[in-house]
Amino acid sequence: MPTIRRIIPCLWFDSQAEEAAKFYVSIFERSRITGLTRYGTEGQEIHGGKPGSVLTVAFELDGEPFTALNGGPLFRFTEAVSFQVMCETQDEIDRYWSKLSAGGDEKAQQCGWLKDKYGLSWQVVPAVLPALIGDPDPAKAGRVMKALLPMKKLDIQALKQAHAG
Repeated sequence: MPTIRRIIPCLWFDSQAEEAAKFYVSIFERSRITGLTRYGTEGQEIHGGKPGSVLTVAFELDGEPFTALNGGPLFRFTEAVSFQVMCETQDEIDRYWSKLSAGGDEKAQQCGWLKDKYGLSWQVVPAVLPALIGDPDPAKAGRVMKALLPMKKLDIQALKQAHAG
């Protein structure tokens, strides 16, 4: 019997759930669409979905499950929720930043955060960052924070240099 994933993020889209899932799956390795459901005629007076149109898309990003829902225009993404992409190298940061930010809101880019073309917020972060800003030496942590705050796409080398002084 397969293991049930207890917590699965559900992303509410107006009508772009399938398009968005395909976009995200194209960016991350070990990713795939795993299922699709469609609106039927039952409950149409409540949900308003066109019978046969996509209701949900189940997909995995780097092996983690997600659901995309075509729920209509009632709700929008906000920066209050974002997904962190932890990166080991600058090449990874550059690649994810470029792909996720393509067509997104450039004004929403700061401190490793970006907003993609669907309005979803992401943080493209060096895996070493928590250790750098959490250094018990307040001078080192402070230098890292000072270097980090004006950045849009994060620069691992610059953050490490700030830490070193």
